[in-house]
This record gives sequence, structure tokens and C-alpha cells, in this order.
Amino acid sequence: MKITDLSAETREKIKSVRWDRIIEKHEGPEDWESVFRYSEPEFMEVEGCFVLLPVDKSHHPNITILRCIWSVDQNSATLFLSDTTYDDDPFFSGFMAVCDRVKGEEFFLAILYHEWFIIERAAVFE
Repeated sequence: MKITDLSAETREKIKSVRWDRIIEKHEGPEDWESVFRYSEPEFMEVEGCFVLLPVDKSHHPNITILRCIWSVDQNSATLFLSDTTYDDDPFFSGFMAVCDRVKGEEFFLAILYHEWFIIERAAVFE
């Protein structure tokens, strides 16, 4: 699935959505319209589903999904990921996203995208 495959109506629906962020000490709600204005987002495939994150498509080769947790109804996913586009240090390359399925569509849209410090998994969880 590609952004260019979407109808104008669907793209407008996406642009109307607000998402929350904490990135480099910048906080607060953003809107998807600004994502389209200042970058070129594109869908990523995660476990067979298409997900739209508020990052430029140039980041995709540098993104690794570390964990994906699906809601029981399969309408929401929580992603933990590494994006080494700017830095490969786990302290600076971790992010988490919460993505919801858009009503009437077959893709998920990020509603939250935050920095996340990648730390070693504690032995008590294994």
C-alpha cells in the first residue's frame, strides 16, 4: 500500500487526525497535515498490516520493529522500534508508537509517537 494509492478523501481524513509526541524535548499534539507538509511519510508493513508513522520514508531502511503488541480486537497496535537514521545509540534511537486502525480503511495510523530509551531486557522477564 502506498500513500498515492489512497483517495483524496482518505488523505484528508488522515490529515484531520492529531497525534501526540515527545521528541527531543518537543511535546504536544501535532496534526497529520503538518507531517504531510514537512515530510514524505509512507506506509510500513508490520506483521502483514500497513502502518503509517509520522516519519519520512527515508527513515524506513533504518527502522527495526523490536516489539509489536496487538489489541484483542486487532484495531490497535503498540510498537516499540529502533530508528537509527540519526544515531545508532540505543539511548537515542528508541521510539514507541500507538497506532489505531482508521475506520473503514485497511491501515493503521499513529496517534502517539514518543522517544523511548532502549534498555536491556531484565532477566526477571525471561
